[in-house]
Amino acid sequence: MIGTKTTKPVSPDSLTVRLGRTLPSLLNEASLQVPNPHAFNQWTESGWQSLSNQAFQTAVESLAVGLLELGLQKGDRVALLMHSDVNFCVADLGCLLANLVDVPIDLTQTLEHIIFVLDHSEARVLIVSNLDLLQQILPYLWNMPQLRYIIVVSVPEDWQAVRSQWITSASTPGSQFPTKEIPESACLDIPMLLHPASLEQSHPTVPQCLQVFSLEEIQHNGQASTINPRSLHDAIAAHDLATIVYIPDEQGQLQGVMLTHENISANALTSFSVIPNLKRGAQEVVLSFLPLNHVLARTLLYGHINYGHSIYFSSPNRVMKQLQEVHPTVLTTVPLFLEKIYSKILEHSHKASSIVERLLLRWAMRLAKRYEMEHQPSGVYAGLLTLADWLVFAKWRSVFGGRLQHLICGGAALRAEVATVFAAAGIPVMQGYGLTQASAVVCCNRGSHNRPGTVGTPIPGVELTIAEDGEILIRGPYITPGYYRNSEATRSLIDSQGWLHTGDLGTISEDGFLKIVGLKKSLFKLSTGKYIAPQPIEQRLMQSPFVDRTIVIGADQKTCALLIIPNLAALHRYALEFGIDSPNDALLKHPCVLALYQALVNVANCHLPYWAIVKQFRLIHPDIISNAEQNSIEPLSRTALLQLLTDEVKALFAEITPQVRPQNIKVLTSPDADKWNINEQAGSEVIDLLCSYLPDATCPVFAQSLNPRLTTLRLIVPFMLYTGMNIPEFSRGIAEQLITIL
Repeated sequence: MIGTKTTKPVSPDSLTVRLGRTLPSLLNEASLQVPNPHAFNQWTESGWQSLSNQAFQTAVESLAVGLLELGLQKGDRVALLMHSDVNFCVADLGCLLANLVDVPIDLTQTLEHIIFVLDHSEARVLIVSNLDLLQQILPYLWNMPQLRYIIVVSVPEDWQAVRSQWITSASTPGSQFPTKEIPESACLDIPMLLHPASLEQSHPTVPQCLQVFSLEEIQHNGQASTINPRSLHDAIAAHDLATIVYIPDEQGQLQGVMLTHENISANALTSFSVIPNLKRGAQEVVLSFLPLNHVLARTLLYGHINYGHSIYFSSPNRVMKQLQEVHPTVLTTVPLFLEKIYSKILEHSHKASSIVERLLLRWAMRLAKRYEMEHQPSGVYAGLLTLADWLVFAKWRSVFGGRLQHLICGGAALRAEVATVFAAAGIPVMQGYGLTQASAVVCCNRGSHNRPGTVGTPIPGVELTIAEDGEILIRGPYITPGYYRNSEATRSLIDSQGWLHTGDLGTISEDGFLKIVGLKKSLFKLSTGKYIAPQPIEQRLMQSPFVDRTIVIGADQKTCALLIIPNLAALHRYALEFGIDSPNDALLKHPCVLALYQALVNVANCHLPYWAIVKQFRLIHPDIISNAEQNSIEPLSRTALLQLLTDEVKALFAEITPQVRPQNIKVLTSPDADKWNINEQAGSEVIDLLCSYLPDATCPVFAQSLNPRLTTLRLIVPFMLYTGMNIPEFSRGIAEQLITIL
């Protein structure tokens, strides 16, 4: 029960919600009604390579039948550890057409989280992009009896020889692998490969047996099958489970959000129906660079597929260049990307080579900030905007390729100033709000209904209200059936009246615009759209006697940071061990004290993906908190503490330093390092001499992310054209020289 509402529910508008559709039917409809010879486009060594939507559908159908030929049954889970490219789309829709449930895995997660998803979802099949990714997780697959098949998308030309070598390497004399003989007829025996811990155990009596295939082999078996691919469409129902998407809860534990075909297809089609002037077919060109394991990018992708758009798959480290190559008309992004472009525009207005140019840019910026998106410019102001457009704004639009008509932004909050300036420059941003549990889109700004500082109005089919405590509640056809294998968490998420409790706080204007004003839950998002669960980090730090209280911060920021209230009594005892007896203010700036807390932070950073680690911290004098709490009956809440420490938070994010790896526990990164003449090169040696104790912060490989060099699409992406030819895997040496941006 949710009690009395502070605001009347916002009811669905009059547009029709398209229910009853399966996801494969969206592709089938596009192939028949809007054939496009360049529907899917992938960058390769030789440039862009294209597939028509009909050829893409053939690839999907052959994979679907091939998967069924393995003996898989309706509802079996298939995990996707894949780059966000055309191959992901083939694997995804191939699974869905076979009435299997696919489980996309975030490549940037830690190994232990990846293994948890494989185990918790009870995946029968793992589809992986290439052997490099497979090799990283291979040591940890030895205790998964439910996993039966591995399918590798891009394999080397000598695949048969490589696979044979992997099978027989376990019996190679002098190797680290067990010496048990494995007959050629056996499938690949994974249990002991490369796993140091497994060497301490005896070889299993019944070793886990995994069969490994290339994607091409599975598709070839599908083409040779007697199963009619068209019959598979009739076997799927709109209410069938389509996918399980894992996201963290407030404790950092991954929960599997179940979504049906109808949940996602209705959300995609309805969201597209409210975008003014969105065309069908090749008239719209899409540049896709967000990860497809996230629900926003994936849901919108189904809409693009159904509309027959020309989709070009990019990646964060190539998107700026490919904006100029592709000249997209549609782009979906996260606030961080737009904030970066906006900051570059501001920087250029202050650093332009000539005074005239600087004055011109600042004049245009002042005009843009006055823009009101809901009112048509008139009079002198309209004329000035036209002049500014000719002199300045056209150049800003060229950054996006010059043809952009639909700029969709989601995943986190975007500053109103950024949306206003871009709109004045002819680049209106359709900012929206949603969550995985609602299949992606709940509200969005669009067309003339676009108000900066809000996330728009609900899309058709969404009923939205505000509870007594300010929490945003939603219900409608896009809501998840619940969390996979966790009925208790499902009951906490969706109440008896069908309202989904978002954990976000908001207000609704009289004309239906939703504004996000805070968080009821501790879970928050970075500007990259990534979820952060602060509680586990805070709890690990609170285990130290030197920490009285701590707050992880970073909502709508690029990175995480940390406010630490020390336990001064324990800290003074520690300081006396190395001869320091200083007053509190001086003690909190001493290099050994800063090194101690840096080490504690690095201990807490273990078990976090690289994008979630705490990159900076600030020690807060306890008196600031105790003085404020003297006037309060209860300890200050998280929200109250952040309000109290607003200046500290601003200063902290102004001094964020480069990433601190978990193992680098003796690098002093505090801004006070210069005062003590300790830099990153000399810091370790000096601290070793000065400080009597630092916690050991070694972080096992299992608790770290996959190698980032191998988890982002590179300049050359191995791409199967489904013509019977294998394209060789590109040089690892080239890949290792490339660095991801997001």
